[in-house]
Amino acid sequence: MLRPILQRLGSAAFTLFLGSVLLFVVLEVLPGDPAAVMLGLEARPDTLAAVRAELRLDQPALPRYLAWVGGMLQGDFGLSYTYRVPVADLIAERLSLTLPLAFLAIMISTALALPLGTLAAAQHGKAADAGVMLFAQLGVAVPNFWIGLLLILLFSLTWPLFPVGSFPGWGDGLLPGLRALFLPALALALPQAAILARVTRAAVLEVLGEDYIRTARAKGLSNSRVLIRHALRAALVPVVTILGLQFSFLVAGAILVENIFALPGLGRLLYQAMNQRDVIVVKDVAMLLAAFVILVNLLVDLAYLWLDPRLRRGG
Repeated sequence: MLRPILQRLGSAAFTLFLGSVLLFVVLEVLPGDPAAVMLGLEARPDTLAAVRAELRLDQPALPRYLAWVGGMLQGDFGLSYTYRVPVADLIAERLSLTLPLAFLAIMISTALALPLGTLAAAQHGKAADAGVMLFAQLGVAVPNFWIGLLLILLFSLTWPLFPVGSFPGWGDGLLPGLRALFLPALALALPQAAILARVTRAAVLEVLGEDYIRTARAKGLSNSRVLIRHALRAALVPVVTILGLQFSFLVAGAILVENIFALPGLGRLLYQAMNQRDVIVVKDVAMLLAAFVILVNLLVDLAYLWLDPRLRRGG
């Protein structure tokens, strides 16, 4: 059990290292002047020189890379050129919104997809199956920002049930915060629920054809017990894979939705930093998102070891 865990930890660390090198090379080593990008083409030479010194662009690439990575490992993400505050403070403030938004979206997605996918598999070829597949097709075809616009039109303008354009903060209580995040979380969750429902349906259908399922039915177990206790649990490996990928996407892909709903989250911070050409914030946030995706994939791999005993034996 220890060996496969160490292998996955080593693979995740190596991938994170490669990601940091690639990001650093793209933003600071390839031809082009980050200081000129931040200040514009009409910036004065003395101002450019001051910014280059602040960004340590007058130093060799390797010491700059080591200083950047070492600083992040110690929690020092540098100083934002636009906001003139530590980038770590900006990220911590925005993560307090983006992470709850992603968790709420994945909870909604899972709560919709698992029952719908299992129902479609149990009613294969019937009206319920066709209805679930229609929902899945629509969910895959319609992008989440369009769903967000429709939700604003229906539930904020036509029927003012949920607020849009502001976030009260968690200091005002849990319920007002969740109420402000519900519509953007739903906009993020519906396309992911459609994908997850299709994967759940396919996985459960495959498991229902196994011999042990027929044996469980021959013993007199009810259909609901066979579905929930045997078929759904055995089908969770591909479902967990999609859940891990979806959670990574919900955190890294919330830029459009956060901007549509005017939420001060991490995605909106990255969008604003790109518009303001704040290379320091863009680099740090992009690295954080890459690290988050790698961490989630690592947790998914470790979940495989728990769900499938064959992987623990090296099979």
